[in-house]
Amino acid sequence: MSHLVGAFLEMMSAERGAAANTIAAYRRDLASYAGFVAGKKQSLLDCPRETVTAYLDMLKNEGLSASSSARHLSAIRQFHKFLCADGLRGDDPTRIVASPKTRRPLPKVLSVAEVDKLLSLAEAEANAEASPAKQEAARRLYCLLEMLYATGLRVSELVSLKRAAVMRDSSFITVTGKGQKERIVPMNDKARDAVRAWVATLEPGPWLFPAKGEIGHLARQVFGRDLKALAGRAGISSARVAPHVLRHAFASHLLAGGADLRVVQMLLGHSDISTTQIYTHVLDEKLRTLVETHHPLANG
Repeated sequence: MSHLVGAFLEMMSAERGAAANTIAAYRRDLASYAGFVAGKKQSLLDCPRETVTAYLDMLKNEGLSASSSARHLSAIRQFHKFLCADGLRGDDPTRIVASPKTRRPLPKVLSVAEVDKLLSLAEAEANAEASPAKQEAARRLYCLLEMLYATGLRVSELVSLKRAAVMRDSSFITVTGKGQKERIVPMNDKARDAVRAWVATLEPGPWLFPAKGEIGHLARQVFGRDLKALAGRAGISSARVAPHVLRHAFASHLLAGGADLRVVQMLLGHSDISTTQIYTHVLDEKLRTLVETHHPLANG
């Protein structure tokens, strides 16, 4: 049966341009599936739907997560579609097999006090006496943090901002998000002042956060590293802090303050409101924990 898997992988590489890592993952998943089918004395050309569901049950019993099982099923589904398209099978045993349900994890969110602690320390370090290189890095980090918490931008959107994106009075920025969709996002006074102070230190150039690398602007990995280091100095576990966590905090804190879900969706640049609704689940979870912890009959 290995020649059938080999033919499928060759098609994925040649016709669909699948990456080497993708091909390797398909090969592992399909080898596991083919071994299971062979163990039932069946062939990939005649195994029924029940064999596919039995394989998924086996993965679940082995403790594989729903998302990993869903990945296995995706590979198996594409493989059987390939066999049908090539006339090697007349039926697709995966056609009505349901994908394992994955529970979407709730985003990590910092409290308002923790964000305030990060911003206060970043501001203090930006204004402290230091070597030119250290002071530049501290001012850049403070500006990045104020902007991120004020706007909720994706980290890739933030580090790649051009100076022209900051409107004349710095009250708004123009952001090009996913799918090249533009949106206008407001900034509060603290972020606006941080941007003005940062721009005043820059040499002429197109980028708001320039760097010497090939891309011309700050790499998001550098920002992430600097932010984790700041968190450590602020006494907050660095494992809980990353640029996207500040984006989550922006959305959750807005909703907790009574902001309309549609407005938050627009500010975040989500095309589907269901993506934004994950933050309402965070609030629901916090409320549930609050009641369980403080209700007088909670431990009764």
